[in-house]
Amino acid sequence: MDFYAIATVLIVLSAIFGYINVRFLELPNTIGLMIITIVFTMLIFALSYFDATLLEKERELIGHIDFKTLLLDGMLSFLLFAGALHTNFQQLKIQRKPILAFATLGTLISTIFVGVFVFFGLKVINLHTDFIYCLLFGALISPTDPIAVLGILKKVGAPKQLEAKIVGESLFNDGVGVVIFITIYSIASQGMEHFSLAHTAIEFIKEVGGGLTLGGILGYVTYRLLKSIDDYDTEVIITIAAVMGGTLLAQNLHVSAPLAMVVAGLIVGNDTIRQSSMSEITELYVDKFWELIDVLLNTVLFVMIGMELLVLTFEKEYFLAGTLAIPAILLARYLSLLLPIKFYSKKLGFVKHVNTLMTWGGLRGGISIALALSLTTDMHRDLFLVMTYTVVVFSIIGQGLSVGKLIKKLT
Repeated sequence: MDFYAIATVLIVLSAIFGYINVRFLELPNTIGLMIITIVFTMLIFALSYFDATLLEKERELIGHIDFKTLLLDGMLSFLLFAGALHTNFQQLKIQRKPILAFATLGTLISTIFVGVFVFFGLKVINLHTDFIYCLLFGALISPTDPIAVLGILKKVGAPKQLEAKIVGESLFNDGVGVVIFITIYSIASQGMEHFSLAHTAIEFIKEVGGGLTLGGILGYVTYRLLKSIDDYDTEVIITIAAVMGGTLLAQNLHVSAPLAMVVAGLIVGNDTIRQSSMSEITELYVDKFWELIDVLLNTVLFVMIGMELLVLTFEKEYFLAGTLAIPAILLARYLSLLLPIKFYSKKLGFVKHVNTLMTWGGLRGGISIALALSLTTDMHRDLFLVMTYTVVVFSIIGQGLSVGKLIKKLT
């Protein structure tokens, strides 16, 4: 299948499933699409006992999609820029210190805790893996997914302080998480004898610091270009160029493209900068264009996540491991947030039960699945992919459906 055919099938399915959700289920888009796509895939499995044509066609479609490359090297930059563009910059600025601590220290601590819990948990059900691979799983599952978080939190009406913390952390910790994952992946594939703490620290600083710096430069240049003209069509195209050109530049400079897009989006979306660089009609066009991109890519993404069910290895022990990993991951997240919350809560006046709310509101999504798909067979790819998928489905559906009620109850 060529690119046009694949894109057409995905968008047609997304439109049909989106209509069913809006017309009948009335669930948040992310949750509804995942449920409908999983049900659709399960029905195809059932029909395959009588006629396997549809199942073969869907497998052919998924087989032609490089989910990891499509998400991490393409869609993610657009989604993060769109999300950052519509994030409350002032609240983010006020909460910047705890958000930074959550996104860096919190992600690292969670990675270690998940690795330890999973290592010993797998032994209980007679699945033995090396600790380094469990740590790798910890790295890919610890970052919360901004794509999953943003839409749900806005719909449930979370307090602004809480929303800023969860959204801000999720915007930044995926970039940090990817860098941690790449570092552990390198150790796992090359061995500890090739590991250098100094070299790793330098690469980490380069990836993270370089991404933040590049994002700042991109945001400023985009702002100056928007300010110098008054033509809404061209200004929308400039924002597209900033995302696409900035992503390509980040990849060639070997710095974090996700972090660059987040910073650029925050700068361009800052209310003060908007008022001085865009006319009202330009603001309207830029907002509506990026809202459409956000909705379209989100819709396609979660349809693809649902269809990834076809690439899983159906071993009951793997699904059991994924189920056991859910409480371990939630506990690891709770523990990883304790220190930053304790340090900053008195200074910034956090909402009540902030740790519980951030733990339950920290959803996992497509980024974790994309990273799991990049594992090799030697790294127990089939096992960790099933575990990741199980955690993501529970996170999006289980946590996503209940987080609104939890927020209303505890705040």
